[in-house]
Amino acid sequence: VGVTHADVLALAADSAWSDGVCDAVLLHSAYVFDASTFEIWAPLLNGGRVVVAPAGAVDAPALEDAVSRLGVTALFLTTALFNVVAEADPAAFAGLRLVAAGGEAATPDLMQQVAAAAPGTRVLHVYGPTETTTFATRHEVVAGVPGVPPIGRALDGMRLHVLDGSLSMVPPGVVGELYVGGRGVARGYQGRPALTATRFVADPYATGGGRMYRTGDLVRWTARGDIEYVGRADG
Repeated sequence: VGVTHADVLALAADSAWSDGVCDAVLLHSAYVFDASTFEIWAPLLNGGRVVVAPAGAVDAPALEDAVSRLGVTALFLTTALFNVVAEADPAAFAGLRLVAAGGEAATPDLMQQVAAAAPGTRVLHVYGPTETTTFATRHEVVAGVPGVPPIGRALDGMRLHVLDGSLSMVPPGVVGELYVGGRGVARGYQGRPALTATRFVADPYATGGGRMYRTGDLVRWTARGDIEYVGRADG
C-alpha cells in the first residue's frame, strides 16, 4: 500500500493526540504492521518519544511495568491483545493517558471494565484499514454506557460516506458500504493499477475532486452521528 508522508502527517496531526497523551508511546508492533505508523510517528511528530517495548509478550504485568518504569502514556493494542490484558487485569491500563484498541469486533464488556477500572485513561475504539493510514475513525468508550461501541467518527480531515450500490448516500439506520475520503487515503497499491482502480475511486462528494477508498465493510449511521460496524460486504 502506497502511504505518503502527507498521509502519516495527517494521522499524527489528529486532535485525539494533541493534548500530550502521546508523550511516550509504546512501540511493540513489527515495523511491517501498520500500527507501527501510529506508534512511531504520533509521538515523534507531537514532541514525544517512542518507548521500544522490552522483549516478551505485552501482558498485564509488562504493561504495568511499562507505565511505572518507562513512563508510557499511550499505546495501541489489537482487539485480541486488549482482551487478553483486560481479562487478566482491567486495572493494568491505569496510569496510561490513552489506550486505543481495534482491528476486530469490540468486546463491549471488557472495554467497559477497563473504562471503569482506569478512570483516568481514555479508552478509544478505533477502526481503519491500512489503505487509510492505520486509523480512519475513533470512538471514546465511556464507563457506564453499555452496548457495542460504534467505530465512531472520522479522524480530522477525513470523510466518511455510507453508500449504496449506485454510490448514493443512505439515511441513518440503513446499512451501506463505508467509503473513506480525505486526508490519509493512500495512493493505492504499488505496482497494481487494476486493483487500485477498483478500490480507490473518484469521490463524487468532494469539493474540487478527490478520491475515496472502498472498504468493503458494511456499516450504518446512528442517530447520534456515529458509524456502527455491521459486517463485511463479501460475507
